[in-house]
Amino acid sequence: MLVHSRKGKWAAWAVFLVLFVPLFAMPLLVIVAASFATHWSGVLPSGFTTEHYGAATRGESLQALTTSLVTALTASVLALTVGTWAALSAAALGKRGRRVMDALFVLPVAVPSVVVGLAILVAYSQPPVLLNGTRWIVIAAHTVLVTAFAYQSVSAAVVRLDPAYEQAAASLGARPSYVLWRVRLPLLLPSLNAAAGLCFALSMGELSATMMLYPPDWTPLPVRIFAATDRGSLFTGSALAVVLMGTTLLVLLLVSRIRSRASYR
Repeated sequence: MLVHSRKGKWAAWAVFLVLFVPLFAMPLLVIVAASFATHWSGVLPSGFTTEHYGAATRGESLQALTTSLVTALTASVLALTVGTWAALSAAALGKRGRRVMDALFVLPVAVPSVVVGLAILVAYSQPPVLLNGTRWIVIAAHTVLVTAFAYQSVSAAVVRLDPAYEQAAASLGARPSYVLWRVRLPLLLPSLNAAAGLCFALSMGELSATMMLYPPDWTPLPVRIFAATDRGSLFTGSALAVVLMGTTLLVLLLVSRIRSRASYR
């Protein structure tokens, strides 16, 4: 901590709590409280029931959670593959080439996600690539939106790699493909895991582009949360939101364990 005096530390913690609790912690705690509530007539929800979680973990809601998981996992794998390949390719380019690559991969997050959704809808609604009305158009949109984060994360790690490892392997006669798979990628494992977790979390919560693209048989959980709250089912929507948060945090916890082991290696 940059503050060394006892009073300064207490002041810094006080400022942190004043900013953190009302802006970040309180809204989440209210959502959790609402997911167990029976009515909301005062400042905070009241009553207690677990029926909302029963509705949130079966039938269409469970199917929506499964859809979100499959979409997020598929999009994360695709984004990590494309982003890693692009980051490694950009590292071999000159300064101008790297700038062009950076601009291309950052462009989808530089514009509103609803614009990305509209662009994908227009691009893939006609042959030869007809994805409109299928699950693949949703997965494609999520992949486009999260690939930029995978690319940036891996690019930052590639810049920090010590070239001595690659030079030592090459001097011993290792082929470029062997250097890539047995030297560079293992060194990048912590960054790859971090990028995978970030891509997964962003995909699980994506709504704007998804609302424009999803077919009736491929409804992710954020869309169902929006639909529930839009109909006035606030408590059910809150339970769905808690299920979404819990599932995302559980997967990120698993990814963090893999990242810790990769860092140890």
